[in-house]
Amino acid sequence: MSEPIVAGVAESDLIETPDRSWLDNAAIATVRALEDADLTLEEVDGVAVAGGDDYMPALLLSEYLDLDEPSFLEGTEIGGSSFEHFCGHVADAMARDRADVVVIAYGSTSRTGSGRDRSLEVDHPVESFVRPTGLFRPPGAYAMAARRHMHEYGTTEEQLAEVAVSTREWAALNPKAEHRDPITVDDVLDSRPIAEPFNMYDCCLVSDGGGAVVLVSEEKARELGVPEISVAGVASTTTHRGDVSEMPDMTTTGAAVTGPKAFKQAGITHDDVDVAQLYDSFTYTALVTLEDLGFCEKGEGGQFVEDGATAPGGELPMNTQGGGLSYCHPGHFGVFVLIEAARQLRGDYTGQRQVDGAEVAVAHGTGGLLSSSSTVVLRREA
Repeated sequence: MSEPIVAGVAESDLIETPDRSWLDNAAIATVRALEDADLTLEEVDGVAVAGGDDYMPALLLSEYLDLDEPSFLEGTEIGGSSFEHFCGHVADAMARDRADVVVIAYGSTSRTGSGRDRSLEVDHPVESFVRPTGLFRPPGAYAMAARRHMHEYGTTEEQLAEVAVSTREWAALNPKAEHRDPITVDDVLDSRPIAEPFNMYDCCLVSDGGGAVVLVSEEKARELGVPEISVAGVASTTTHRGDVSEMPDMTTTGAAVTGPKAFKQAGITHDDVDVAQLYDSFTYTALVTLEDLGFCEKGEGGQFVEDGATAPGGELPMNTQGGGLSYCHPGHFGVFVLIEAARQLRGDYTGQRQVDGAEVAVAHGTGGLLSSSSTVVLRREA
């Protein structure tokens, strides 16, 4: 089966874009990603968009960019894992010769836009039982899951803090990251309480911005002469849609299903993985995903991240751009894990920022309240 090739990646301006809409940010990222791939808007024949503040975002972006009747359109909305999920649909489309150049895009004004609805009035059948109790989300819901993990496996707040500390070490190497000053475990524990056991540094940023990934067919990749970063494996699933209380097990996410499937499709083992880009809406999100993807045994995530295992120089470099915890987090971070995975495999960086000899990357998106999971294996072909 034909494997799509990542030909271009890019972000829009990040952190604060008060004079732009989500559509502006998605469009800017798209144009930049096409320039990165040495492609033009006229060559785009497929668009996949999630998020945004409007109905039918894929159609809006297509119209905004004046695309010429794209033959592939995708707008499945499963939160932060949507973009990894799109990779599988693009692979199917390209295998059927339905598209040669597809843009996966996202844009947001989470920071300077209208903000979240904090009223107690709801019409969702699950939220009507939850929000009036005072459990504002997502922090409260993720905190409940983290607390359950601590109860079951003895995970500590110090171990959760290790995730934030290691991620900040990577952010210090990234001039685009919002927070670059070093932090310690004590700094995380002493930061402002948000929802027990989370403090401020356990929680992702709230940012504006957009990101885009250009996938092309193998034939188009040869024509462009781009490094062959292939989508070698993809898998997606969901465990629930409503509140985190509907989760079958708060200590296990859908990554336990998608990881093995994506690894098997790509024909790899954990020992083959050079770099991991995992959604880190909270420190717990990254920790439980490490477990569920099989990088350590269930319940041993806390021990795994101790002593800088995911930091620069660690055994599993993770979130090498600084992650949602320190780099940016414009609502749906899943597109940014794909961008960074591709850049590491292309060898875009120098010094400690670049993972030496990186050939296989795992990019994993999480959506909702630990609700959806999508895993992508990217591989640099010889």
